[in-house]
Amino acid sequence: MRLRLQLTGWNRRTLVLTDSPRPDCPRCEGNGGSAYDYGDHEGEYAGTDWDPCTCWDETRRWTLPLPRRPRWLRRRHTGRDPWATDEPPF
Repeated sequence: MRLRLQLTGWNRRTLVLTDSPRPDCPRCEGNGGSAYDYGDHEGEYAGTDWDPCTCWDETRRWTLPLPRRPRWLRRRHTGRDPWATDEPPF
């Protein structure tokens, strides 16, 4: 298993560990699957479909809620932008 880290900003910050495709897979060449275009009955382009490879399970993930910061470590917002200025940019 090759884990990939992802940080989400839901109502509570969460660390998500997800599986990633095998980089040396001969079937998908590390992309995790193959995409192919398909058409409708008149031969016009109708979309692209995705076939996942067997080297990767895109539904395998674990969510780990991160602990909240103590109140004394939280940022204090003053309500104004510290980079805002009335001067022109030149």
